Amino acid sequence: MTEIDLSPTDRAIFKMLREGRCTPAYIAAEQEYSRAHVRNRLQRLTEHGYVTRLHKGLCELDSDPSTEWP
Repeated sequence: MTEIDLSPTDRAIFKMLREGRCTPAYIAAEQEYSRAHVRNRLQRLTEHGYVTRLHKGLCELDSDPSTEWP
């Protein structure tokens, strides 16, 4: 995944997860996205190894992709 592949939703999710663990519902409410959309984006970020799902939707940032780009 490259910086170009990130959607505005992905960037918002990373911003929130840099501050601490979050649930999809909390991210959706804070960023005014639907929960389904946030869940789908989190699933994609989890598949790429950037996010870890801890328990019942609780997520944390595993690695920050912004540190991988020049």
